[in-house]
This record gives sequence, C-alpha cells and structure tokens, in this order.
Amino acid sequence: MSKKAIVAGATGLVGGFVVHHLTQSHIFDEVVVLVRPGSNLHLDGVTIQEVDYDRLEDFSDVLKADTVFCCLGTTMKKAGSKANFYKVDFTYPHQLARITYQHGATQFSLVSSSGASEKSLFYYSRVKGEIETAVCQIDFEKIDIFRPSLLLGKRPEKRPGENAGAVVAKLVNPFLVGSAKKYRAIQAETVAIAMVAVAEDQNRGVRILESDTIAQYGRR
Repeated sequence: MSKKAIVAGATGLVGGFVVHHLTQSHIFDEVVVLVRPGSNLHLDGVTIQEVDYDRLEDFSDVLKADTVFCCLGTTMKKAGSKANFYKVDFTYPHQLARITYQHGATQFSLVSSSGASEKSLFYYSRVKGEIETAVCQIDFEKIDIFRPSLLLGKRPEKRPGENAGAVVAKLVNPFLVGSAKKYRAIQAETVAIAMVAVAEDQNRGVRILESDTIAQYGRR
C-alpha cells in the first residue's frame, strides 16, 4: 500500500533536511512539499505544491496524506509583529493539522521548541506551548512533538545573535549533563533525521521529544 508524506516549512533549516532524508527513506512512495507561491523551490524526487496558507481550506485536495511533517516557524524579528508571529507559529500549523486530519492523515510531526509552555512568561515559548496543546487535541493516531534547543546549522539569512549563541553552545554543551542535557544545542539535520526515524516506528499516541532524546534518534 502506497504511503504519502507532506512537508510544510521545507525552506527552513529543519524542513530542508527533512525533505532530503525522506527522499532517502523507503517508507513513503510520495513526498509533497508545500511552498508559498513564487518560492521557486526546486527539489528532486518530490512534488512541489504551491499553497496559500491564509486560504489553506481552498487546497484541501492536495492535503491528503498519511503523515505530515510541520516545520513551520519564524522569529519575532522576522515576523515583525506578535500578530504575524502567531499566524506563522500557531494559526498555520493548526490549520494544517486540522485539515490533513480531516482528509485521513494518521500521523503528525511538529517542530516546537525547548521551553514550550502555555504558562511561559515568554511570548515565543507560550505560543509554542499553545500549538502543542491544539495539535494534541486533534485525534491523530500518532503525534510526535520535537522540542529542540538552539538549532545549529547554516542558514540562508544571517542571524548574528544565533551565530554567537552557536559558538557559546559548543563550549557549554559538554557541561550540560543529566537532566540538563535537554538544553544542549543540536544540529538541525539531527532533528530532521530523528523526525524521519520516529515516523517509521510503530508507536502510537503523543510523544514529546526534548533535545537529548532527539539526539539519540538522530544518530546516523
């Protein structure tokens, strides 16, 4: 029986690696990558589908899949406002989850963030917690939530703050042991490898994976 995967957020750091490793996997016969109109993204071995996330209901016909990988996300600086940030990090993922579930998806993998909590004092973490809760209220057979700490990897745009953080993280990581391991910075590709690996297992229900657990699944 053929299996289909959908990837949202493929132009991002984690999403790009997810697409790459899905094309190397043998569990999905078709991989559909959702992009915004005019993205000019070209990838071998996948189907590129333009969608308007503000009108996702209009694209229901292409949102039929077995597994959905949601790697959507932005930063407050890039979003420009709390409203825009909320739209990208909550509204779009929630709509994607709801519509794909209605069309038969059984698995949903979500990239969240370390510290995600609806009770967080920080807006970023609070929104991440809200989307986790909203997705978990949808009756997928399998929901996997990935909470990486600082993501390491080469981005197309410059982020001086994150670059400096990456340097510090490489020095600090070895000292984060025991329960503090979940705060270790992690390579974006490691997260992607873990997402594909976890999608392949037979576990059901909701799982939340922090950076230390993600690193275990992401070992090649």
